[in-house]
Amino acid sequence: MNLAHFVEPFYICRPPRAIISMSEEPLEPFKGQLSGAKVTLKSSAEGELEVRGFGEREGERLILKAHEVLFLMYTSKLELYARKKKVPLENMVEVYTREDPQAWTKFLIYRDLRSRGYVAKEGFGFGADFRVYERGSFGSKPAKYVVFGVNEGTEITTEELADAVRKITRMGKEPIIAVLERRGEVIYYRVSRMRFQKA
Repeated sequence: MNLAHFVEPFYICRPPRAIISMSEEPLEPFKGQLSGAKVTLKSSAEGELEVRGFGEREGERLILKAHEVLFLMYTSKLELYARKKKVPLENMVEVYTREDPQAWTKFLIYRDLRSRGYVAKEGFGFGADFRVYERGSFGSKPAKYVVFGVNEGTEITTEELADAVRKITRMGKEPIIAVLERRGEVIYYRVSRMRFQKA
């Protein structure tokens, strides 16, 4: 028996504006200090961001991932300073893409998921992948999906795809491919496993 995969469109609908509550907007942007590529925030800001699904705890500090920093800066929720001088978003894009060639892809997919009302956390190492929680379930239920991104035109073998889908399915998550088009639009596809009997 051969293992094949069936791919179907997966529609993630943009929620009504009412779902993206204004209470999630800070009254003023958070302020962060930049040292190299590391971002340091005040402890009060850390608590507020953590509740909203940003960052990962490492000891007593909340560490923001590159795509989270870019998203918060893009949405004007974070201002970064280096030696009292404000750092523009373009500079951080350059810093992060130098460190990780997939940083821009991760940011665009993360931005799209967040804009649709989903909490997304860094995934399990499948490249540009995220654990995605159903709306309203972050903090109370585990992530339902693993969304892994590919750029339009990127070649991926069926073996690589099959291996990723198998591992994600074993975790009890639904695998979703996010294809990043050249125009920056993200299209989602649900991937499922199918077995074909020999005739």
